[in-house]
Amino acid sequence: MDTKHSHLKKPPKLLLRRIGRAIADYAMIKNGDNILLGLSGGKDSLSLLHILIYLQRYAPIQFTLGVITVDPQIPGFDPSPLKDYLSALDITHFYCSQPIMEEAQKHLQGKSFCAYCARMKRGIMYRIAREHAYNVLALAQHLDDLAESFLMSALYSGTLKTMKAHYTNDTGDIRVIRPLVYVRERQTAEFAKEADLPVIIDNCPACFSAPTQRDHIKTLLANEESTHKDIFQNLLHAMRPLMVK
Repeated sequence: MDTKHSHLKKPPKLLLRRIGRAIADYAMIKNGDNILLGLSGGKDSLSLLHILIYLQRYAPIQFTLGVITVDPQIPGFDPSPLKDYLSALDITHFYCSQPIMEEAQKHLQGKSFCAYCARMKRGIMYRIAREHAYNVLALAQHLDDLAESFLMSALYSGTLKTMKAHYTNDTGDIRVIRPLVYVRERQTAEFAKEADLPVIIDNCPACFSAPTQRDHIKTLLANEESTHKDIFQNLLHAMRPLMVK
């Protein structure tokens, strides 16, 4: 890798292979793309950051990379330490702080805080991408996230849908990609630990104070996988038609 990134740990071959295959399967990255990565500071987004840095150096296509962190000003969650870390990596970093929880309390009217927060964060990411000429927004959801969303949609909403691997937003000016769609959560957790990544623990009381439907589905999938080792690959096969727009 180049000098400024020479100290970064090389991602494991299996992790690189799964990400490379997803990028190729869904034509996620094109030559000359300007990619903005949504970086919360969790294990998944930090792992994706390091893999994209690696691909910048070794992939046959050229792209630029910046990151955006949205601080929702929630007690117990402080992503500000990322500033110095990203400065040391010489990565363009946009840090946007907004009192999303405070705003939610005024406007929610009984709706899900998590959904409101996600929608507000996405709007901020789109705005920064447009203002700074990024044409691609990279998000760090992995195969576990897609499988959980798929089952939640089927069981609780009676619909078949999950997160898209690659799509263009409604206004048609930004492509959204998820390079980790073939990657398991345990793989990003292992890499984050091995590479000693500065993971920011998200302790949002609104999201984690009580068990959620997603927690229940996560436990259900873990129990099934303990006796049926191919369950996530089977779910991936079932979800493939839903992962494209």
